[in-house]
Amino acid sequence: MSHVELEPAVAAIWRIESPKVIAALARMLGGDVGRAEDLAQDAFVAALTQWPDEGIPRNPGAWLVTAAKRRAIDAFRREKTLREKNEALQLDAGGGVEPDFAATYEEIDDDLLRLMFVACHPVISKEARVTLTLKLLGGLTTLEIARAFLSTESTIAQRIVRAKRTLSEAGVTFELPGAGERRERLASVLEAVYLIFNEGYSATSGQDVLRPELVEDALRLGRMLAKLMPHEAEIHGLVALMELQASRMPARLGSNGEHVLLLDQDRGRWNRLLISRGLAALDRARSLESLGPYGLQAAIAGCHARAATAEQTDWRGIAALYDALAQLLPTPVVELNRAVAVGMAFGPQAGLEIAESLRDEPALRAYHLLPSVFGDFFFKLGRFAEARAEFERAAALAQNDRDRKLLLERASLCS
Repeated sequence: MSHVELEPAVAAIWRIESPKVIAALARMLGGDVGRAEDLAQDAFVAALTQWPDEGIPRNPGAWLVTAAKRRAIDAFRREKTLREKNEALQLDAGGGVEPDFAATYEEIDDDLLRLMFVACHPVISKEARVTLTLKLLGGLTTLEIARAFLSTESTIAQRIVRAKRTLSEAGVTFELPGAGERRERLASVLEAVYLIFNEGYSATSGQDVLRPELVEDALRLGRMLAKLMPHEAEIHGLVALMELQASRMPARLGSNGEHVLLLDQDRGRWNRLLISRGLAALDRARSLESLGPYGLQAAIAGCHARAATAEQTDWRGIAALYDALAQLLPTPVVELNRAVAVGMAFGPQAGLEIAESLRDEPALRAYHLLPSVFGDFFFKLGRFAEARAEFERAAALAQNDRDRKLLLERASLCS
């Protein structure tokens, strides 16, 4: 297989395996996340060099870990002051024999949990915690993270560098924190997991609407957290939200890969197993305490999941849930979603009046869904010229090719 033919496969392997490789290396290096990431990237470069001639190994994750370990050993040998770590790593490397990853998945999960809580350590800012988690555990590029934050690529790159330096200077250990400290870091962890999910559920760039591998990663991390902290209602709320949203994925794309809006989806294609799991997690969250922001969003998703047809959707119930959510989480995006729900429950004029309050919101200036919502309201009110202008503005802001195509199609219908 040539280098060109192999590159997409290696890139896919890297996206899947890199969080595990970084987590395993960070544990060996005493929590030095920055160095673990550098060594993992060195191993990836070695794979790009060797695999075209030797073929992809049976266990590429184990190959990458072994290659990174050897580079760590070489580096430590050159650094006399780190001789003690050199000896420990040589013993752990076991003479270069590939470790049996199938027998150590539980250890890998523990490493991923440790990495998650290290990335969300309080010595770094809240924004940096989420950013680092997306980078290390989600495998997102700096540009993808910048789009998720509605920020610039250079800002995110600087934030990642500062975060890794701060963790290293603070000597943060690669350990799971105690129960009290876990709760303190939980909000950042949940936020990062949900951003990973959202990047998979609604890709912000490229030609794909969905990135299922990111959705699966986020669900796996959420379920791991639920096992680790079973009495935290918001974890179950987030898991419920992700399960319910993921259940719609088979119906989100049309036969040509086009984006199918929620109300136009074939509900017979929704994944009933994920719906039942999501509703069970929602019940679990409700049984523990009043619903928080993730639980309320899961309850909204539950309203959609329970409706056999789009016409049977309980929009008044959803609008009431958004009212409660806006009290707990008063963000511009929540307010925009509330406008949509109110518009569906009480008519487009009622929704438009809420949306108008967001017209000059700085955080939504580059957010394509704001003009898209205006376009939808204007279309329903028969104000077609205004609707067309808004859909065209939304298309100009959209980063995803298929979103852009859908918006231009909607603009063409405004006549």
